[in-house]
Amino acid sequence: MDIELFRFHCLNLKGATESMPFGDGAIVYKVGNKMFALLRLEPINLSVNLKCDPELAQELRESFPDLIIGGYHMNKRHWNTLFIEKLADSLIMEQLVHSYELVFNSLPAKIKSSILE
Repeated sequence: MDIELFRFHCLNLKGATESMPFGDGAIVYKVGNKMFALLRLEPINLSVNLKCDPELAQELRESFPDLIIGGYHMNKRHWNTLFIEKLADSLIMEQLVHSYELVFNSLPAKIKSSILE
């Protein structure tokens, strides 16, 4: 998956926003002002950090040891880094939606309802 396709999918999630609070090297995607994806803009090994259920995170790391690792500069229990140029688009999409849903479901009811309006 390339950057533009990943960006398209992120911004099509309900209430998703895009920003670059860390400078030109990374794009942050949030819902309800909480991050669900951090896309690192490296010319080699394009990667994204996605939130993940801890048990699933470990399963994915074991299944794809060189392509999915503990979240780079993140809480490795709850975040994975995926090298998105080398993984199947379907797996990336599953994990993107999973990350978004984990974050969205953790939001206060008032914020969730304003996003869904």
